[in-house]
Parts: sequence; C-alpha cells; structure tokens
Amino acid sequence: MRRVIPIASATPAQRSPVDEVARVLQICNACRYCEGFCAVFPAMARRLEFPAADVHYLANLCHQCGACLHACQYAPPHEFAVNVPRAMARVRATTYADFAWPAPAARLYRRAGLTVALALAASLALFIALVLALTGGLWHAPLAGNFYAVLPHGLMVWLFAPVFGWALLALGLGVARFWRLAPPGASSADALGEAVSNALQLKYLDGGHGQGCHDEDDRFTLRRRRFHHATFYGFMACFAATVVATGYHYLLGWPAPYPVTSLPVLLGTAGGLGLLVGPAGLAWLNLRRDPQQGEPSQRPMDLGLIALLFGTSATGLALLAGRDTGAMALLLALHLGCVMALFITMPYGKFAHGAYRAAALLKWAIERRLPSRLRLGSE
Repeated sequence: MRRVIPIASATPAQRSPVDEVARVLQICNACRYCEGFCAVFPAMARRLEFPAADVHYLANLCHQCGACLHACQYAPPHEFAVNVPRAMARVRATTYADFAWPAPAARLYRRAGLTVALALAASLALFIALVLALTGGLWHAPLAGNFYAVLPHGLMVWLFAPVFGWALLALGLGVARFWRLAPPGASSADALGEAVSNALQLKYLDGGHGQGCHDEDDRFTLRRRRFHHATFYGFMACFAATVVATGYHYLLGWPAPYPVTSLPVLLGTAGGLGLLVGPAGLAWLNLRRDPQQGEPSQRPMDLGLIALLFGTSATGLALLAGRDTGAMALLLALHLGCVMALFITMPYGKFAHGAYRAAALLKWAIERRLPSRLRLGSE
C-alpha cells in the first residue's frame, strides 16, 4: 500500500510541484520581505490560498531572476527550504505539459532536450540533402543565389507552411487553455499596453531594482536580460525579414534572390547576428548559473531551444555568405533542417515559455487594476 506523506511534513522532493509552490508562497505571504522584487509577490499578496490554477499563473509570472532566493532568510539550508525560483521552474514544466494541445503531445516535453533537438535537425537536414542530391545534386554551378532553382518556391511553401501553422495553432490553443483556467477579467487598452511593454522590455529580468539577475554568485548583472533581448529581437527581425520577402514575392511580384542591401536581407542579417550572440550568451550563462536558481533537470530543454536558435542563425548566415557558390544546395539543406526542427519543437519545448509568460503578464496587468478581494496591504 502506498504511503501518503502530508504536505506539511514532506520534503520538497516528495511534494508535487504545485504543492511545493503553494507551501513556499504561504511562507512568503507571511514574510513579505520580497514584495518589491517582481510581479509575483504583489500578485501573491492578493491570495491566502494557492489552488493549482493560481500556482500555474504565478509560476509563469516568475522570470527566475533569483533575487528572492538571495534575499530569503528561509532559503536552504534553513529547515523551511524556501527556494522560489526552483519551485516555480518545476511548475512551469508541468504547465507546458498540462495545457499542451493535443493532450497526448504532453509526452513530447519529456523528450524536448538537447540531444533530440540536434538529432531532429540533423535528420531533417540529411533528408532534405538526399532529396536535393537525387533531384539535382548537392554541388552545382553557381546559381546567383537563386535557391528556388534548387528547391522550387511552391514546394518550399508546401513543406513549411503547414508545420509553422500547426505550431502556432498548438501553442495558441495551449495558452488559451491556460488562460481559461483562471480568467482575470476583462482586459483594457492600459492593461494590454503595460503587458506588452513589460514583455518587450523583459522588465522582470532586472531583479526588481534595475541591476539585473543573479547568475553564478551574489552579484547582480544584466547579462541575462541583454542576451534574452538579443535572442528575442533577433528572432523577430528574422521573422520580419520573412514577412517582407513574402510581401515582395506575392504583392509586388519580386521573387528572390534579393540584393544584400535589400530590406529582407538586412533584417535577416541583423536578426541572424542577434540569434548568434543571444543564444551563445544564454548557453554560457545556463552552464555557469548556480543550480539553486532553477531546476537542473530542465537544462537539456533549455539548451535544446538554444541550440536550434543558434543553428538556424548560423546556417542562415552561412547560406547568405555562400549563396553565390556551388555549395548553396548543401547550405540550404542544413538551414532548412534547422528551421524545420525549430518549427516542429516550437509548441512542445522551451519556446513555449515565451507565450505562457506573456499571458501571465497580461493576467497580472488586468488583475492589478482590480480591487483586491482581501483588502490587505498596499494593493
């Protein structure tokens, strides 16, 4: 017969992730020392109990800056063993799986690690390379950068549009399920503007005092915020390059290739450089960061996304540099393999954290404009 361990007397490892966050936040609610650090603590102060829906919301509001862990008088090795960043990180992993769409896809999160990401990208690149080798050869006369001569435009759209559309649909439905579990109320232009601003600035990676996160020691640093910014805006610049090129092709009748001074190439180059610097920096910080600042078992998932973003950027820049050579087909296969792997894993890997965190920020922006039901504290 299975022995049931009471939540109050169980160790953090014996409790479920949701129960551990509920226990930790009840202690934090009594202490209130960290109220000024981030949005988690004023949102916590509006509650006396922490059901699963609220735990998932607060966990995704946490940006894992580490300020509360370093300030906490009850952090390990204290007997209370309060570690908010680790407890929140464990719940976020369950959020992605619990709200995944379709539900059976939740199992994919357990496999969304570095090895799987690299193997998937390599397998897809090899498959595309074999197709190109059978149809026209991987080494060819220079084609003046016209990769549609290697892989027709219609075929490329047929291959990638359904995968990207599925990724957006699956991720969107997962976030919608997360939102409906505990809807905060009607939004407003002010709340939406605040949430967007906080997301674009990565406001809560400043530690609540503007000096940044803790990495491997007690020092504050803005490195994590800056590398996140380089990654996010690099990704958005690459996406903008694709949108502009699509407009050129379908609306203006200007098919690729485009000169290096054109808007799509300039945006893609800037985005590619951001996606080299940002992921490289995040990988460096991830490997150096104090294990107490998160959940070590999730490191492979973090590195899996970082590797795919870095690989997509590196192969894209290599394709741009070598598009006028006979190696363009091989470079194209490598790049498309990385892009396809990124799209496939997008809703079932660490990429999902951005969508859930944005939803949590909007929930908080709405909630903080409402009267507190407890009528306690400054809120």
